[in-house]
Amino acid sequence: MPAAIETIQSDLFHLYSRIPNWYEVRSVLRIEPVDDGLAGLRVVEEEVAEPFIRDYDSHHKDNPTHWAGQFDISRWGILLATDENDDPVGGATVAVDAPVYPLDRFQRPDLAVLWDIRVDPDHRRSGVGGQLLRHAAAWARSEGYGQLGIETDSSNVGACRFYAKQGCELGAIHRYGYSGIAAVAENAMLLWYLDL
Repeated sequence: MPAAIETIQSDLFHLYSRIPNWYEVRSVLRIEPVDDGLAGLRVVEEEVAEPFIRDYDSHHKDNPTHWAGQFDISRWGILLATDENDDPVGGATVAVDAPVYPLDRFQRPDLAVLWDIRVDPDHRRSGVGGQLLRHAAAWARSEGYGQLGIETDSSNVGACRFYAKQGCELGAIHRYGYSGIAAVAENAMLLWYLDL
């Protein structure tokens, strides 16, 4: 059964933040330069020796209940997906007019950013993520944006496959995009785009 999706305000962020935002890393995308990068980059998937969990909400600032303290979220589109019992099963947030997207954040007034998307582990692979992405894209389009930008890192192979399946296009790879963040410094930054 499809989830019910509504736009919410900060008074319901506590429900949004209850949805776990972690994934298991079993493989990573290794980025290899071809001819020192002059012939492009090759993306190679390789298994990790020891699978592990990466939890986005483990960083205090990434938890939805703290976004308002960092950004002006008054124009953002924040979506909550609930099941037939009104329990939260997923969420997505579209950021606008905020410096949250690498490379394009200052020069692209037509770009909205999928800042966050999460689905409860018990509801993953049920279509909730696709519903949320379609609603996020529709929200951004209704606000006059022409493209949706999405950032993920090379350890989130499942998300990369999901974005490609949903019609997003990999537009940029920044091999050293996280070099200043110790926990993910070895990962490449992948920037996806969805035309609206």
